[in-house]
Amino acid sequence: MRRCPSSVLHLMRYVRLRSCARRGKNRLPLWIRETWSYIKLLVQSLCFNSLTDSDVIFDSIFEPVFWTVDYVTRWFGMVFVCLVVILTTSILVIAYVVLLPLILNTYSPPWIAWHICYGHWNLIMIAFHYYKAAKTSPGYPPMEKNDTPFVSVCKKCIMPKPARTHHCGICNRCILKMDHHCPWLNNCVGHFNHRYFFSFCLFMTLGCVYCSISGRNLFLDAYSALETNYQTPAPAYTFKDKVINKSIIYMWVLTSTVGVALGALTIWHAILISRGETSIERHINSKETERMAKWGKVYKNPFNYGKLNNWKIFFGVEKRSHWVTRVLLPSGHTPHSDGLTWSIFPIKKDLIPV
Repeated sequence: MRRCPSSVLHLMRYVRLRSCARRGKNRLPLWIRETWSYIKLLVQSLCFNSLTDSDVIFDSIFEPVFWTVDYVTRWFGMVFVCLVVILTTSILVIAYVVLLPLILNTYSPPWIAWHICYGHWNLIMIAFHYYKAAKTSPGYPPMEKNDTPFVSVCKKCIMPKPARTHHCGICNRCILKMDHHCPWLNNCVGHFNHRYFFSFCLFMTLGCVYCSISGRNLFLDAYSALETNYQTPAPAYTFKDKVINKSIIYMWVLTSTVGVALGALTIWHAILISRGETSIERHINSKETERMAKWGKVYKNPFNYGKLNNWKIFFGVEKRSHWVTRVLLPSGHTPHSDGLTWSIFPIKKDLIPV
């Protein structure tokens, strides 16, 4: 073989060095290339399989927003609880200091007995159910290995999820029959405290409506006393009279506002209970209904046992007397099931004969 002249070798070496130098100049810094690769990986992960839909993309994009809301709610939970206690206590102080003396001095004995009995019964029901809803564990699936049937695996906990179980980002745990996380309780509403939560909303609404209706005339009188423009010199009101009038106005406005807002929430949850579903399941069932309709089929909620049976199961009513002892009186009985297993499409007879 003939040897290449040295000049040709030098030329080839020169061309190779220039091309390497040019390639090195055009290459971006390492941290930019790594960031760009990570962004491309995130974009590709949004369509990694055929099951990806708009909800998955939406959740992925707004994950930082959801995380911020969960973080703030977790740390401000006790603030919301203290706010509920403070506002409720302020209404009680006004009722005992301002309204009770007026009732004793102006109403007939039957009306006095009615207001005292109903007011204290309503107060006991509110306090009992709020405490139980806030302090009762909503129920968690077992962490150890067991034979409990499950329907999926939680992507956050990496643990089996029984039916009707969902993950709470604020509590950072899976909750049995989760309805929602309530910041006013600083607790999740789940299988074991759902009844306490609904009863608290119901009796708090009744209490607000009671205060709003019974204090309407007092509110009108107090508002007229503070806002009327007198043609003649206004009556001389003492500082105590002004404080009483403003307290009555504050009580009526607060109870009326809370009564309307909480009443709407209570009605919504009553509709869900009648249908045998939670707030989360309402969203899931709506999507399933639309999906099955495209195939010409009708979706049926497997946990809907009929309106009457749904209420019996929710309140734990097993005989007629329980409508009084377990619904109209404070009761700490446990729910109908353990929250891990559920009966599917039961027969049309009453699950709990009454």
